[in-house]
Amino acid sequence: MSEAVTRGIRVTVRSAYIPERSDPERPLFFFAYRIRIANEGATTARLLTRHWIITDGQGGVEEVQGPGVVGEQPLLAPGQDFEYTSACPLPTPVGTMHGTYQMLTALGERFDAEIAPFLLAVPGAVH
Repeated sequence: MSEAVTRGIRVTVRSAYIPERSDPERPLFFFAYRIRIANEGATTARLLTRHWIITDGQGGVEEVQGPGVVGEQPLLAPGQDFEYTSACPLPTPVGTMHGTYQMLTALGERFDAEIAPFLLAVPGAVH
């Protein structure tokens, strides 16, 4: 699990290996992750964009950027949260992800909410 708070926006991530969607002989290792974005601040904020940095176990890096998350740009009033599940395939049994969500407050301020690094690992691959 990873967790970070930026200007009252708390981002919590839990990841899991999905063996039924993986094929180690290809090699393809499939991971799902569940994200909760909670507004613990005093100002409403909308998630505009995402920026992910995905690193596999051989040091290969892929960056993913785009609007919103799972087709949405959630608006979070103070005390509200938004949860979603997504996935990431890797060519190695271990990797990491981290990044940011660009947020826009009701006052017109933009800021990047941190997504702290989290591990993607086949059970038993990391000791």
